[in-house]
Amino acid sequence: MEKIQRKATKMIPEVRNLSYERRLQRLEFISLEQRKLRGELIETFKYLNGLNNVTLEGLFERGGNVRTRNNGQQLLLRNFKTSQAMNFYPVKIAATWNQLPENKVSAGTVNTFNNRLDKFWITNPPSITSH
Repeated sequence: MEKIQRKATKMIPEVRNLSYERRLQRLEFISLEQRKLRGELIETFKYLNGLNNVTLEGLFERGGNVRTRNNGQQLLLRNFKTSQAMNFYPVKIAATWNQLPENKVSAGTVNTFNNRLDKFWITNPPSITSH
């Protein structure tokens, strides 16, 4: 799918000669990997705020040192010995969630969270490699 998006953005004459990343930025698009990450962060926000019907007890552990700078809703990062465990949703999303600013994660509604996250990513695109 990403290949299709790459080709489609090259069809736009104003951005044709730019790199894929610059085309996305200029068109205010995000990559499909970033879109997937965005969806996972939205689901995390809903879970942490009790806005969905999922009752998976202990999916995330809240924690972190309250005396250091953080977003106020830090998730504990768990250590695992297998690479399979690193692909488990709560494990791979925790580090990305913890990097979000406090005013993003403290949004009152899902729409507010979405809007704040999108605006934040315009100037601070997510690093997919850390995800």
